[in-house]
Amino acid sequence: MSYAPVPGLTDVDAMRPPVLVLRGPVTPDDGVSGPSDALRALLDGGGTGGVVVCDVGGLGPPGLAAVNLLARLQLLARRTGGRIRLRDPDPALCSLLDLVGLGLEVEGQPAQREPAPGVEEAVEPGDPAV
Repeated sequence: MSYAPVPGLTDVDAMRPPVLVLRGPVTPDDGVSGPSDALRALLDGGGTGGVVVCDVGGLGPPGLAAVNLLARLQLLARRTGGRIRLRDPDPALCSLLDLVGLGLEVEGQPAQREPAPGVEEAVEPGDPAV
């Protein structure tokens, strides 16, 4: 597994979170220290709003090793008050993440528990209280 190195200090646009590119294939023997260090550097860079986009399009075939990596990166981000957002995930990877209960935010999709833009929930008179 490889990852894109983080060069020194970078200009961070608060509207565009930094991107951590993850490459595969990921195997159970791969350590997570490299990607974890890169994520920590991006989160410590400030101005990101606590969000780092993880480009997972190059992770290769989804498996539990990829799930383990993403779970550890999300845990690290949460411990520092941030979160990760996935870019270009394989649909099978999304299904596997949902299966193990790790619902990560995906770019271009509404966040969990939020209605899609333009959708309003209305209560009709006479509807039973829920």
